[in-house]
Amino acid sequence: MISNFDDANRLFEEIDNNIFEKVEFYIMGGAMLLYHGIKEATKDVDIIVNSQKEFILLQNTLKKLKFTTKVPTFEYKKFDLSQIFIREDFRIDLFHKVVCKGFQLSDAMKKRALKIKEFKHLTVLLCSHEDVFLFKTFTERPGDITDCLALARKQKSLDWPAILEEVQNQIKISGNKIWITWVGERLDILEENGLEIPIMNDIDKLREEYFNDYEKKHPSKK
Repeated sequence: MISNFDDANRLFEEIDNNIFEKVEFYIMGGAMLLYHGIKEATKDVDIIVNSQKEFILLQNTLKKLKFTTKVPTFEYKKFDLSQIFIREDFRIDLFHKVVCKGFQLSDAMKKRALKIKEFKHLTVLLCSHEDVFLFKTFTERPGDITDCLALARKQKSLDWPAILEEVQNQIKISGNKIWITWVGERLDILEENGLEIPIMNDIDKLREEYFNDYEKKHPSKK
């Protein structure tokens, strides 16, 4: 469990001192919320890298730093989780580009990310509030709904058009239109919990389009 982002920064510096090629990684999930003071602690650091080369470099460096690997449990299989690394209180969930159900690190997400540290070899970026919010609507882990509510209330004014655009972008990248039903269900729950979602009408239209298209392709047998 990490309760102070300075601990994460010390780990990043340790990684930088033991890696000798350029690596850029993006922090998603609870560690991003910890950095912004939205969450008091996180049990893991979700790191996404954009290339196989960066993944291998980080993997080898973490092993060099005495991190042990753990096979993802069934709960995390659907996250496309590439590897789990553990050392004392630190747990790193390392992903190669794809995070959950095909959710990918897109070019738009990289542009929205905030660079927080640039070491000699390592560059650390935080995914935006909007992208972490969207990521958590794709997942079903305990606490993700609470995190979404806390994130939206802390930020006060999320860029909802950017969230809608990224939903459409992720559907296009993956070719998986059913995504809109997963996101829609989670947004329904957030609305029930008092969150005002300005793009809900657009989400509903996308859901209706999906179901209409599905019914045309799979007519019911009478």
